[in-house]
Amino acid sequence: MEGKGGDNRCRKRQVLSFFLCLCVSLGACETIRFSMPEEKKSGSLVANIAKDLKLDAGQLSGRSARLNSKSSKQYFELNTGSGDVIIKEKIDREDLCGQRDPCLLQFEIVLENPLQLYRMEAQIDDVNDNSPKFSKNEFVFKIPELFPVNSRFPLERARDSDIGTNGIQSYAISSNEHFSLDVLSQGDGNKYAELVLEKQLDREEQAQLMLILTAADGGLPQRTGTARIRVNVLDNNDNFPQFSQSVYKVQLMENSPKGTLVTKVEASDLDQGSNAEITYSFGQIPDGVLTLFQLNPFTGEITVLGIIDFEEAEMYEIEIQATDGGGLSAHCKVLVEIEDRNDNAPEVTLTSLTSTIPEDSSPETVVALFSVSDRDSGDNGRTLCSIQDNVPFALKSTLKNYYELVTQKPLDREKVPEYNITITATDRGTPRLTSVRVIRVQLSDINDNPPVFNESSYVMYLKENNPPGLLIGTVRAADLDTEQNAKVTYSALPGNIGDLPFSSSISINSENGKVYALQSLDYEQRRDFQVTVRAADGGPPPLSSEVIVRVVIIDENDNAPFILYPLQNSSSPANDLVPRSAEAGSLVTKVVAVDGDSGQNSWLSYQLLKATDPSLFTVGLQTGEVKTSRPITSPDSVKQKLIVLVRDNGEPPRSTTSTLNVLLVDGFSDAYMQLLDVPQEEEQQDTLTLYLVISLSFISFLFLVSVVTIISVRLYKTRQCRDQYVPSSRNFYSDRNFPTNRAETSGTGTLPQSYCYEVCLTTGSGTSEFKFLRPLIPSLPADTISAGGSILDSQINSQLKEEKESVREVSAYFTPFAMIPFLNMCVSTFLKITQNGITEPLMWNPALSGSRKRAALGGEPAVAAGVRG
Repeated sequence: MEGKGGDNRCRKRQVLSFFLCLCVSLGACETIRFSMPEEKKSGSLVANIAKDLKLDAGQLSGRSARLNSKSSKQYFELNTGSGDVIIKEKIDREDLCGQRDPCLLQFEIVLENPLQLYRMEAQIDDVNDNSPKFSKNEFVFKIPELFPVNSRFPLERARDSDIGTNGIQSYAISSNEHFSLDVLSQGDGNKYAELVLEKQLDREEQAQLMLILTAADGGLPQRTGTARIRVNVLDNNDNFPQFSQSVYKVQLMENSPKGTLVTKVEASDLDQGSNAEITYSFGQIPDGVLTLFQLNPFTGEITVLGIIDFEEAEMYEIEIQATDGGGLSAHCKVLVEIEDRNDNAPEVTLTSLTSTIPEDSSPETVVALFSVSDRDSGDNGRTLCSIQDNVPFALKSTLKNYYELVTQKPLDREKVPEYNITITATDRGTPRLTSVRVIRVQLSDINDNPPVFNESSYVMYLKENNPPGLLIGTVRAADLDTEQNAKVTYSALPGNIGDLPFSSSISINSENGKVYALQSLDYEQRRDFQVTVRAADGGPPPLSSEVIVRVVIIDENDNAPFILYPLQNSSSPANDLVPRSAEAGSLVTKVVAVDGDSGQNSWLSYQLLKATDPSLFTVGLQTGEVKTSRPITSPDSVKQKLIVLVRDNGEPPRSTTSTLNVLLVDGFSDAYMQLLDVPQEEEQQDTLTLYLVISLSFISFLFLVSVVTIISVRLYKTRQCRDQYVPSSRNFYSDRNFPTNRAETSGTGTLPQSYCYEVCLTTGSGTSEFKFLRPLIPSLPADTISAGGSILDSQINSQLKEEKESVREVSAYFTPFAMIPFLNMCVSTFLKITQNGITEPLMWNPALSGSRKRAALGGEPAVAAGVRG
């Protein structure tokens, strides 16, 4: 019986600790109490919390209501659909609470969103389901005859697991003439009985008596328990043993080692001999005490036998019996008070934990609820609780030994994705004991970071004439968020490349950011373009960032040089007249070419590829000027055919050729001759030349007056041209951006395109009938030209003045150049006709506008070309 009582005390302590009851919204505690009898069947309804909490039954399911219990057994379960609390396992009050009254079973109802806790207390009412029991079926007393009347003999107390009125209420003894029964109450309210001698015993009359002892409880129906009492009547023994103290009170430290002396009881007997020999034994004690203490029957020493635990029992009441040799006995009590030792560390019990919280949780957000308990008493059971300092969380004490873990500072998952929070609980005993509980809190991601490109801007290079679908480059952006919030998609913002939208020229892979060219691009049409790329994540709401991508098109040598002068027309090839009196180094003509490419792809060089007499002419490598390399001799053929190769500096280089026909004549009065390529037709050509000379002379006479008028107008315009030309010439030669060793286009586009060219030349071409012209402006050294325009201005003005005074008579052949339709080009020449009939180029007006193509000239500045866009 006593062993079972010790187990009950253990269970008592397990259910005495209860959980925190917290109403987060109200900041108060609320306890719901109900009572129920023990031994109810499983499935029985005991309460409806929906009604008790005044909640809709649907809220319980929506708010994930659950039932928490600290007990090792779950006696109740919650129906979230109806709010009913039903019995899950049959409850035995005696096993749960023992003799404790009232018997309370505590648990909690936890609601989420918002977090709320309600404490529930179920009072388990006792039913009379246990009968009184004695530890033995028979008790034996040895009493000497002639023993004094009214002598008392204590009887063992019966045990009843029920409490209150269901416990033992009375004792009774069977009818006899020698003994009566006196029922008494102990300090704790428990009743016990003593056998009282009413009539002196006589061994000769009756050596043995048999009695029936009955214990009865007060329940309905009443339950009883019985035991037999056998009294043996002995020969006369005058004296009973006597204890030195009727009650012994001692203190014993818990966890005392085995064999530790608790106390020593002593009894004496006035008899002599065997009647004075005293032996000690345990009286009426619970079975559990017999496993904890040991009694020496001869010395009366009580020692520790088992493990003494303050948390199991704080005090033990031990009855000791002393018996002499004659069978007489006496009783005393030993009260052992157990002193607590700090042998239990605090326990951290987690009630509720939100293991994952959003990173944007506001301060004071409840993360966990827990309690701290210590089975020790006094300072040994008082606890302190703390967490580490380097976390953005704090502990708040709501009730004694109950805490909530809340957020204290802003959280950022990208910096710290999770926290391991160490809860440390320490008691105040000596020595102090500590326990640790680690809580892991993870932060869930919210979309608070836009994608970030790994570069502030991108420059990608692409060669022109690329194949469609060529990869240009890749843009990359990273997002610090996770999962869908970090999934980046790429797109190009609307825009145009010229007149076409971006979507027709480039494409961006939305998943990996690769940029592709959808069509072949031309450097001459567009040298670069910009597109804005956007990177957007997949979070709600989506965040994005933008970056500028500049695509630079690299020029390829895909344009061959284009001949501006002389015009290449197979029906009327270019012809230039050279007098046989020309000296070495005389300028014959100049090949003018341009290249639609840029950079070194547009640097042009000229060379004489083929000639009738290669030793007679030279071509300037950078200027394209055709000059005589030696004096002309009589054996030299009248017709000289030159093929000039114009080559750019690209890789691989591209080239084109220009064919020049040069006629060697004795003077400008000779008829213009146009020789055919076929030698057998030479006589026909001579006759044709004669007719042409006669016709031209007649035409010149008829238009003499017109020519004089035209010359007058020309002279007037010459003054204007002089004013315009001189600074233009100065600027042309001093322009450092266009070196004399190449021709370059500053405009954009791919040839052919429509340009209007204004070219001033020293000789005729096509169908013109100009004779060889000596340069008006003499050759000047390069240093004189680069020194500035002042010297050049003075020389030009002086020569113009002299030539103007010498004009007396006009004799010239003049045929203006026709418009060239497919080039939309016009070539005009300004002439000065002198007294001796020599026609010389005067000057030109390069009144140019828009885009320019300049052909840089070296050597004698007798030829210049300008392009009117």
